[in-house]
This record gives sequence, structure tokens and C-alpha cells, in this order.
Amino acid sequence: MMLEEEVILVNEFDEVQGYIPKLEAHQKGLLHRAFSVFVFNDNGELLLQKRADDKYHSPGLWSNTCCSHPRKDEITHHAALRRLQEEMGIQTSLQFLYSFIYNEPLGNGLFEHEFDHVFVGRSSIEPIVNSEEVSSWKYISIPRLVEDVKQHPEQYTIWFRISLPVILKKLNTLNNI
Repeated sequence: MMLEEEVILVNEFDEVQGYIPKLEAHQKGLLHRAFSVFVFNDNGELLLQKRADDKYHSPGLWSNTCCSHPRKDEITHHAALRRLQEEMGIQTSLQFLYSFIYNEPLGNGLFEHEFDHVFVGRSSIEPIVNSEEVSSWKYISIPRLVEDVKQHPEQYTIWFRISLPVILKKLNTLNNI
């Protein structure tokens, strides 16, 4: 029997406070470390993934290229590289862009309360997705994405909707990727 994955509990300074099963952290709304990866292709389009329909939260919603939680004693940057490979079959360099804290209800008695580290990268390859994590994917232009999020916010994950405007403000930084 596989043990449930644990997440790293942190304080508002991202200092480790302990470890707890991932589901329990989401049920209790406890602040934990996470990361979000945004991969752009050579045309400046963002690679989105649609979360698998059987995920226990935010199923079937569009989101950034990949996101997850580092493991105990795992460097967050290394975790982002690992999950990008595991979820999307992509290996590329990633650059840390910024971090933020958010606390939002997800429904079904679950909460996302995360200290989220945001990484960006560049790749134009076609992903080879892990179907347990991802049901679909697409590269999308920024103007089209912004319009779609405005018209259909309910089709996107909460952390993606929070981070997208900041990512767009920092696009000049992305030119160095």
C-alpha cells in the first residue's frame, strides 16, 4: 500500500513548520509549499494543461503547464523540473520568477492555502502527458488566453487566475529564458 504524499507546511516566510498528508492540508487549509510552472514556446504561446477529470480538486480545469508540491528535503526548483517531466514529458531549464501566498476555497470542503513558487521556461516540443494528471493540453496565444479567462474564469484553476496577471506583467523578464 502506497503512503499518501505529504506536503511541506511553511509559515509566511516559507520556513518549514512540519509535514502533513496532502489531502489533510487541503481539508484544513494549512499553508504549504507549492510551485507552478509556465512554459512558453518560441511563438510566445503558453502551454496549458487540462487537469485530469479524476483529480480530487479542480478536476477538468485548465491551468498552467504544471504544478505540484516539493517532497520533504527536495529543493523546490528540482521538484518543478521533476514534475514537468512526470506530468508533461518535457525537460527544459526553468527560471524562478516570483512567489506568492494565496488562500482560496475549492469547494467540497477543500482549500488551497499555498506559498507558491513560480517558474518559467521555454519549449516548443509536443508534450507527452501523464494521463493520470492531464486530460488535454494546448499552446495558446496570450491575447486569446486573456480573453478566454475573462469570458470563462470558471474553466481555469484559481491559482492560475491569480498568477496570470503577474506573469503577464513580468513578460519582459521572460525574454531572457
